Amino acid sequence: MTPPQVDREWNGHFAAPVGTTMRSVDVLVVGAGQAGLSAGYHLQRRGFVPVTRAAGDARTFVVLDSEDGPGGAWRHRWASLKMATVNGIYELPGFPVPPADPDASSRDVLPAYFADYEQRFALDVQRPVRVQAVRRPTMADGTDTDGPLIVETDSETWSAGHVINATGTWTRPHWPYYPGMESFRGRQLHVHDYVSADEFAGERVVIVGAGISATQLLEEVSHVADTFWVTRTEPVWEDGFSTPGIRAALARAEDRVREGLPPQSIVRVTGMHRTAWTERAEARGVLVRHPMFTRIEEDGVRMPDGSFEPADVILWATGFRAELRHLAPLRLRTRQGGIRVANGRSLDEPRLFVIGYGPSQSTIGANRAGRDAVISILSDPAAVETSAIPA
Repeated sequence: MTPPQVDREWNGHFAAPVGTTMRSVDVLVVGAGQAGLSAGYHLQRRGFVPVTRAAGDARTFVVLDSEDGPGGAWRHRWASLKMATVNGIYELPGFPVPPADPDASSRDVLPAYFADYEQRFALDVQRPVRVQAVRRPTMADGTDTDGPLIVETDSETWSAGHVINATGTWTRPHWPYYPGMESFRGRQLHVHDYVSADEFAGERVVIVGAGISATQLLEEVSHVADTFWVTRTEPVWEDGFSTPGIRAALARAEDRVREGLPPQSIVRVTGMHRTAWTERAEARGVLVRHPMFTRIEEDGVRMPDGSFEPADVILWATGFRAELRHLAPLRLRTRQGGIRVANGRSLDEPRLFVIGYGPSQSTIGANRAGRDAVISILSDPAAVETSAIPA
């Protein structure tokens, strides 16, 4: 099976259909995952109201989400990802996660929690709405102006004094290219499309990646299939999380995105830590790492020493990239491949905040980024005045 076309980086104009109507808002939030809902909560707490409830001179916001219902990426996680094994869940601001059975599926518990949260704080999330492009307003001669940003969706167009982008990564699974990928006669899939270990029963499964998903699925799949785990580098297991270590790692992540470098995966930032599932896998003798193969052949993979490993399935647990393609018209991509961001705010387009990006990829980081974005907006003189043009 041939994998999807490998994503190419963008840095130019993105052709998007212009909506049939124009609406205005002070702050527009793209995405209703952890970061987006946190932003909505803090906007409302500081006096902004959903545009659907606005009256008079009220400062307004709107949250647009492309999903059919609440829950963000949690709606799509595999059923076997239980609450007991979910990594680093952090409650949304102002409303604790309710007690849940450790054996309950996270894709059942967490979307329901998000739905309750939206209703409790009356965030009036509009969905399903897909944002096609964010662009600067222009003069008749094509010159950019300092007015509200233009946000084009699949149904209408908005003008927004500020945009908080909180689109996460789930919709952009990363498939690294290896020679021979297109020749493989077995099945290739990304963890984005993983459903259950049962579909691999009795097969030889090569699992690629060193992150949390890779080790979780290695342990799970190895109960029903013959697994072969490969990573680019030898895993270095950290003893545990320490406050100074976490702060230093986040500072490095902040430095990267400030310079316009692409953000690293969470594992690259925090290191690998032993978990209940890695201990189980090690006890059963399946937590055995092999070096990355050099090429893919019709019936397996070729290893660096020239040996051949047969495979029926290649499972790519190779992470995700930030979903920022709708920001292409703003021309923010650097030569290094990232967007220059400091404290969640674009350094090259101050009307834009990019949260859940770089150091704010974690759930607790996303909460803080949502709060900090709103504080920054309130400190902007334009936000105190009128920041949206008339509808």
